Amino acid sequence: MKNAGKMLVLAALGVLSAGLLLNGCKSAPELTQANALALIQAKYDQDPAVGANVMVDRLGLGEGATANLWTRTKVYPNRFWADFQLTPDGKKALKLQKGGDVIEWRPESETDNNFSVTVVTVAAKPLKAHDVSDIQDVPGGGKSADFTASVNLDGVPNSLQNIAHNPGNKLSDKHTASFVLDGGAWKLQAIN
Repeated sequence: MKNAGKMLVLAALGVLSAGLLLNGCKSAPELTQANALALIQAKYDQDPAVGANVMVDRLGLGEGATANLWTRTKVYPNRFWADFQLTPDGKKALKLQKGGDVIEWRPESETDNNFSVTVVTVAAKPLKAHDVSDIQDVPGGGKSADFTASVNLDGVPNSLQNIAHNPGNKLSDKHTASFVLDGGAWKLQAIN
């Protein structure tokens, strides 16, 4: 009888141990692209809003004048320097990096196509995350994912958005996000 009792206790311990082992081996929930994107965007929505730095080159200068964002108010004797005054529409759409309301156009020569000025859009908004890819496990637990963060131009006049998309402007960057499992759910740990 003693052997049968010992066998019963050992069997019960075996079943209990197997149950604990299986319970402890639950797999982590899947981190999908949509989940990762939502976690990243939630972080950006909590961060301070950012404006867009827009480089205005010779092409953009003409586009801004056509869109009535600024008007030429002065031409200098060398005939390639000029001042451009922001219009009321321009003052609503952007601000100048140096302050004030006059774009001082000062290329080195009449054929200097590299000269540009920086304007900072007024419409500061949180960055937009998109294109999450390459979700993978990282050593020590957790996951990482690559994504793109772009300046949010929602609400910026189309004419200024077009200028912002001219060559020389950088409106997005690639980043990597790291995630950790916290209480059975994925949590954003850091953005690099």
